[in-house]
Amino acid sequence: MIVIGGGLAGLCAAIEAANMGAEVTLLEKLAECGGSSVLSGGLLAFAGTDMQKAAAISDNETLLYDDLRRAGQQQNDEALVRTYVAQQMAAYDWLLKLGVKFNSVELAAGHSAPRAHSLRSQDFMALMESRARVSGRVNIIFNAVAERLLRSNENARVEGVAVRVDGKATNIHARRGVVLAAGGFARNADMVKLFAPHQTKCIPYCGAGSTGDGVRMAWALGAGLRDVAHIKGTFGFHPDTGKIPGRDWSKHSVYRGAILVNKRAQRYVDESISYKLLGDAVLAQPDAIAYQIFDQGVMDTSSDTAPLFKFREALAQGRLLTEPTLEGIARRVGLDATALAATVERYNGFVRAGCDEDFGRTGLSSGYGKLVELKRAPWYAYPSTSGLIATYCGVTVDTETRVLDVFGVPIPGLFAAGEMTGGFHGVAYMTGSSLGKCVIFGRIAGRNAVAFKAD
Repeated sequence: MIVIGGGLAGLCAAIEAANMGAEVTLLEKLAECGGSSVLSGGLLAFAGTDMQKAAAISDNETLLYDDLRRAGQQQNDEALVRTYVAQQMAAYDWLLKLGVKFNSVELAAGHSAPRAHSLRSQDFMALMESRARVSGRVNIIFNAVAERLLRSNENARVEGVAVRVDGKATNIHARRGVVLAAGGFARNADMVKLFAPHQTKCIPYCGAGSTGDGVRMAWALGAGLRDVAHIKGTFGFHPDTGKIPGRDWSKHSVYRGAILVNKRAQRYVDESISYKLLGDAVLAQPDAIAYQIFDQGVMDTSSDTAPLFKFREALAQGRLLTEPTLEGIARRVGLDATALAATVERYNGFVRAGCDEDFGRTGLSSGYGKLVELKRAPWYAYPSTSGLIATYCGVTVDTETRVLDVFGVPIPGLFAAGEMTGGFHGVAYMTGSSLGKCVIFGRIAGRNAVAFKAD
């Protein structure tokens, strides 16, 4: 079988297929595996794990399902969500058996209980590539740019791919299925402008190979598309993201109690909602910039293992700013000090009263977690905007990961998993569900591509 794309979904498909005895050719357009997965915050959403139980966290499949549907505003495919929920514990156990080690369990966007299992994405992806290689059944070909899917006629099965390896054109054929796991199109300015012109202000921050190759190849065969109307950036990226070397540019102090203010020093949104919705909200603010404002109490919740919550690291790097007084932090970022003081005091009054009259914030994330007053010096500010780390939409698939055409009919021999599939997320996004779906549906795609036989 053939897998196109060496990110997390592609590697999971390849490992699963190899474990079933298949010979796998994995085509990666760049010189190394990783895709956008290696740039991620390294959080996977699982419910009911041993780590949660050890931390006395109450969570279950019903809560997970409800949170996924709520984050997607009921616009996500119910069958795909149920498949995720039904398969997630098996996926968690599978990762543990492969040697994956999670560092902590965190509360994050869209969670009604802490369930974001944290790891270092670079180490994770290196381990997954190693597991594919040691199987002895996965041949990874780098600098392999897939250009067209091959079939003998419009009704025939997909039998292979036309590809350029180190610039040389060749065709590779599969006796079993072909799995598309080629990522999204955040690096394709024309596709972003076509499908999501409202996101053109976002900073592109994703794998260099995310130019929509897989989506276009499937689209050329008549594949349906899902969720393109819901493309959203990710809130929390520093405005200097990508301008100098480094990782972990995104921080989410809002889910630890910070507030968001715009350049007028005014709150403008319920800070506890999905960071995809926060991404849209910041794009509507002056210069698409906001500031995460918080005090020492929030700073004390900094994590040493979860990149999104490594506030101390951001401070040491000079991205997180600090001053002894609220007036000082206002001057540091160019805000009106009187206006910021009034905003903080108004918010603290809401916390004391137990009711956010302006935006209805009831918790740290999706109603979970108690709001805290901001009053302990020193003060901190993290300049933030929206980054397009992934497009989270794409070809239509069913629960078996078969790619469906515009009439809802499976395209024989073609499967897809990961970021380039649509239908699972819906309007927004629950933290950890992207890497989670790469594992779950990548495995499903691998199994079904192996089982596929031409008539």
